Amino acid sequence: MKTMNVAIIGTKFMGKAHSNAWANAPRFFDMGIRPVLKVAVGTDPDGTKALADTWGWEEWSTDWREVVARPDIDIVDIATPTFLHHEMAMAAAENGKHIFLEKPFSLTVDQAREMLAAAKKAGIVHYVNHNYRRAPAVRLAKRLISDGFVGRIFHWRSTYLQDWIVDPAFPLTWHLRQETAGYGAHGDLGSHSVDLARYLVGDITAVTGLMTNFITERPLPGKGAATFTAGSGETTDSGPVTVDDASFFVAEFDNGALGSFEVSRFAPGRKNYNYFEVYGSEGSIVFNLERMNELQLFSRNDPAYAQGFRTILVTEGGQHDYIANWWPPGHIIGYEHEFHHAVVDFMKAIENGGTIAPNFHDGLKEMEVLAAVAASSKDGRKVTLGMGE
Repeated sequence: MKTMNVAIIGTKFMGKAHSNAWANAPRFFDMGIRPVLKVAVGTDPDGTKALADTWGWEEWSTDWREVVARPDIDIVDIATPTFLHHEMAMAAAENGKHIFLEKPFSLTVDQAREMLAAAKKAGIVHYVNHNYRRAPAVRLAKRLISDGFVGRIFHWRSTYLQDWIVDPAFPLTWHLRQETAGYGAHGDLGSHSVDLARYLVGDITAVTGLMTNFITERPLPGKGAATFTAGSGETTDSGPVTVDDASFFVAEFDNGALGSFEVSRFAPGRKNYNYFEVYGSEGSIVFNLERMNELQLFSRNDPAYAQGFRTILVTEGGQHDYIANWWPPGHIIGYEHEFHHAVVDFMKAIENGGTIAPNFHDGLKEMEVLAAVAASSKDGRKVTLGMGE
């Protein structure tokens, strides 16, 4: 079997999720090219070595530039904070490496355009890991929409809620600084919602949005509660939060549908509540990531005496692209399996000389929508995509 060497950059949450997929996908799927876990790269030597030892990476390094330039590396998996994506992706493309990249895609639209141009020039396979596209129930939703189950789509409604920064004592991590994260919940969570909406409904042409920040100062990492110098406005142990905490916007789609998007990290009790509804002339579809193996369906074509939402357990043969490789019907799969599906599709694209979605083109479209919402919130106006957003 042909093999290709993978280097992963990033050793934390996404580094583990990606490593699990690279290691185990060939154990469940027949793959024409087998990924070899060659090098794990991180900034902390002890943590990087631990990741490599745990997940079976042959080597580890703290020098990503040297690794990306190595001739024996075929694929670069970028699972780092957002501010590093542009430089790493540009270097990987310049060295002719296929790129598997975490979301959000970039800090800015300009960075996104440069990353897409570099990937096109290099002729590589490029992928942005919006893993929820590869949840079986979401794949079934896409198939039902394509088959006309909902008919003409009238509107999309989505909400993505978490609660992990409600406590004012939560420290000022990189996620809460514009220079390292780009956006807050708007980019971290909103990028997923925008990607799902584009996948299921279509391109977004105009937006009107509101973004806000609830806690403006936070303690620096490793520090206690913030202390202030009276009267001067200076801080000793805290810093300003420079990203949004919540983002709400409405959107117009190219096909005439309307959409609403709500994301927040200030929703107590919501840990990872990714939810959407699609309503059309013939029926409706509802998905909740917290019940990710299920899809709720309503059909106006059912007999009047039998109409109502019904819940479909998406574990049957023929319901999605991956079921045959997992467990018998009724045996659910989980969050980590979406990453396996992405690895399989990514390697298939390389093998066949094709593409995978979402890719850097989708990443650019995503960033254009996010930037348009930010501009709308700032200026208090509707922003049309492609017209100076």
